[in-house]
Amino acid sequence: MYTHFLELIRKTSTQLPVDVLASIKRSRNTELAKSPARAALDDVLANCQLANETSRPICQDTGTNIWYVHSPANVSEASIHKAILAATRKATKLTYLRPNSVDPITGKNSGDNTGAGAPVIHFKQWSRKSIAADLLLKGGGCENVSIQYALPHTALSAGRDLDGIYKVVVDAVFQAQGRGCGPGILGVGIGGDRASGMIEAKEQLFRLLNDKNPDPTLAKLERKLLADCNKLEIGPMGFGGRTTALGVKIGVRHRLPASFFVSVAYMCWACRRGGVVISNDKASFSQVTQKARKYILPTRIKAQKKGR
Repeated sequence: MYTHFLELIRKTSTQLPVDVLASIKRSRNTELAKSPARAALDDVLANCQLANETSRPICQDTGTNIWYVHSPANVSEASIHKAILAATRKATKLTYLRPNSVDPITGKNSGDNTGAGAPVIHFKQWSRKSIAADLLLKGGGCENVSIQYALPHTALSAGRDLDGIYKVVVDAVFQAQGRGCGPGILGVGIGGDRASGMIEAKEQLFRLLNDKNPDPTLAKLERKLLADCNKLEIGPMGFGGRTTALGVKIGVRHRLPASFFVSVAYMCWACRRGGVVISNDKASFSQVTQKARKYILPTRIKAQKKGR
């Protein structure tokens, strides 16, 4: 497992997913010639090519390492956890990851991306015999502009309905103003408690940008939010332009009657995610993670695998 997890970290840190790269290329072509927005996206694309060719991190901030692991009942979570920690330490030594784990009390950096709650690992058992691990690297800049709202929100005249949800998500993008290395990708969690709502929002970042939410109401809201966030013309890095967001993905969790949270996990353009399935010690790497599969058709999964 260790070697496969190490390779997953390398691929995720150095190779931007095909769907994200394609979206940036399309967005670049919509920006005006010689504009700061187009220049910024040109730099992004050149950076991605160099990172891929040299196996170096796409961004100097390799972010919080967020893992989702599906495993059979006969494989201990402890052994998987041990392998992830070992892979994380080795990846840091090989500079696939920057030392990013700091004790908030002492200010001391562990130096190897491990520590209390680091990396972040979510486990889930399933009936299959294979182990599947999804990884998201979420930078600090975009994490800093992530936000959570409690509805109703009087200042925004946002009630506990779809219109209220729409208003707070647009406000989150407006407040970011290009910080967090826009254009951004928005993961939105509706409902849950304060913790689970943000977990839901971050899980949405594993989805492909070109998928379609199976809930027609949410699919319509995703399209509207993407279009209207881009009408803000904040643009790449806040330089102005037509590309403020690359995608909006929404998930839902049941809530208490007394609470209505809308959590917005803002992701930078460097949406670094990937997955590996391990069966009989053989690994299959893909940019289509287990989290993404319920949102896309099998034929589209095959098309995405060609870019792995």
